Amino acid sequence: MTNYLAVERALRSAAPHALLEAVRNTLVQFYGALAVDLLMADYSLRVLQPVTALPHTGQGLAVHASVPGRAFGSQQPQLEAVPGRDGGPDRVVAHLPVTVRGDRLGVLSVELPADSAAAPLVAELGQVASLLGHEIVVAERDTDVYLQARRVARLTLAAEMQWQLLPGRSCARAEYAIGAQLDPAYAIYGDNFDWATTAETLTLTITNGMGEGISASLLTNLAVNALRNARRAGIGIADQAALADQALYAQHRGKVHVASLLMCFELATGQVTAVDAGSPQLWRLRDKAAERIEFDAQLPLGMFEETAYAAQSFRVLPGDRLVCVSDGVYDTSSPAGERYGERALARAIVASALVPAADVPGAILRELADYRAADAADDALVVCLDWTGRNESGTAR
Repeated sequence: MTNYLAVERALRSAAPHALLEAVRNTLVQFYGALAVDLLMADYSLRVLQPVTALPHTGQGLAVHASVPGRAFGSQQPQLEAVPGRDGGPDRVVAHLPVTVRGDRLGVLSVELPADSAAAPLVAELGQVASLLGHEIVVAERDTDVYLQARRVARLTLAAEMQWQLLPGRSCARAEYAIGAQLDPAYAIYGDNFDWATTAETLTLTITNGMGEGISASLLTNLAVNALRNARRAGIGIADQAALADQALYAQHRGKVHVASLLMCFELATGQVTAVDAGSPQLWRLRDKAAERIEFDAQLPLGMFEETAYAAQSFRVLPGDRLVCVSDGVYDTSSPAGERYGERALARAIVASALVPAADVPGAILRELADYRAADAADDALVVCLDWTGRNESGTAR
């Protein structure tokens, strides 16, 4: 653990752009590492990009066809044997997930002599990878290095605005796990998701700004920040919707609107209050059966002045999975003009039942991409929440 503390001191004192250099130097010095690389998951979650000289990164690795990808997907260390250099001793590369509170950032790959890669060392290096993840999240306030490393292509301006607005792509707590993804990742504009947690609640919101390109992104940005402002004032979700509605109407006078679904979960009981203000759909997977949870439809945010919103209630049980999708999923069409529809969506939800929450959005969006036309006009959003809940004593299951 003394070696771990040395790594921690080096990371905390490193310049924001130099975290990889700091962790590489200390792992070589204190752990006998032969090589150290950091791979960041790209925006589509399909490629792991090595952090190298900017503005370009090295050749990416496919998440679904590589050993580092298995570490990223399973969230477990993966060991890869490699032949020695110049006929020297065999070596092992430990691929370690870089994850912060369930948000999967990438993989730290550490090459070691084969005879030193014992389980205790790999476990300690896993802690180093977790520490590196926390430092990256903090460093991203002051450097673009890690954001640039996530790109296999240039983001549109609208997509840049949207990704900066998001809380993350996944998160986990004892009571729940969330995964979310947008598609096309490099050219999104109106779809968005947001979440926030307290000791007793989880608030989850889905928004879809009307329009295309930067105008849709600006509209969604206003809506999300209005909802956050109301939420941080400590008021309920019905009033959050009402205040966001007023902010949007004051700015645009009803010419554009934002479809939204707001939900607040009580962590102790699984009781959920919801406001359905538009087109996002909510589905529940329980006992291997997928069914849509329908609410009384209410007006999208910003359509009319001083709209009053009413919350509805339902309950989630331990083992439930909730999947929320935008109209870019269920209302998309094949090249022949056939709608994807609810039946196909239900099949996709059931088919991904054994997939972790963080991977469900990608699985559904990949199936959708195979179905719909290549030039589909709408962006698509999928958010998955797995509910664990608490037991009768009030502790997480």
